[in-house]
Amino acid sequence: MRRLLYSRRLKRRSGVEINLAPLMDMVFILLIFFLVTTSFSRESGITVKRPKAKTAQSLDSSSFMVGISKSGDVFIEGKRVDIRMVRSMVAKALRENPKTGVVIVCDRDAKTDMLIRVLDECRRAGTRNISIAARRVHGRGD
Repeated sequence: MRRLLYSRRLKRRSGVEINLAPLMDMVFILLIFFLVTTSFSRESGITVKRPKAKTAQSLDSSSFMVGISKSGDVFIEGKRVDIRMVRSMVAKALRENPKTGVVIVCDRDAKTDMLIRVLDECRRAGTRNISIAARRVHGRGD
């Protein structure tokens, strides 16, 4: 009888516990998986309306991006920069990776003068691989 009472008291004291350690391990493993497999692309830092082109092609994400807004402001890595800084920033990117290409993301309503000035600064920095971003048009009416 004494044994039965002791086992009932023991059952009352020991509650059901949920071990959260395996759950936390899985959450961290998933977090690490998504961080490692996510690809980050460098953008110019501004939103532009790109011009349309039927021959537009995709480029790799290792390109150095220079943005030109509708008002003619130049942006690199999300920061507004003076046109005179473009050459030194492109040259720095080329020193880090000589195969880096430059992609100019220019608003379709921006003045051509600013586009030509940015092109000149990129060439003066030493790059020969310069592209202008465009949106690919499919068919005739797009």
